[in-house]
Amino acid sequence: MPHFILDCSENILELREPRKVLEAVFETAFSTGLFDRDDIKVRLNPFKHSLVQSEAADFIHVFGNIMEGRTGEQKSDLSYAIVATLTTLFPEVPVISMNVRDFESASYCNKTMI
Repeated sequence: MPHFILDCSENILELREPRKVLEAVFETAFSTGLFDRDDIKVRLNPFKHSLVQSEAADFIHVFGNIMEGRTGEQKSDLSYAIVATLTTLFPEVPVISMNVRDFESASYCNKTMI
């Protein structure tokens, strides 16, 4: 925990090396002080077909899935930091956004908990 899933237009993979994008999001998330380094997971899903602003434009949207308990301000700061990092990497991309969703600790389970 947490999981950061980047949905993006396929062209993003040609603008920057995917590993660099993943590392940038990872390091930005870690820099917030909200998460332990070993807990952060980042994945990237490129889309071949999409409509953005009524056309085939580039986009990046980050879904941040984190354990409940962070304040609204912490989640807002996290979103801002990651969007700012991606905007620096991709100034030519017209749409870069993020939202944060909370996992409920009561219903969360992973392999180490079994």
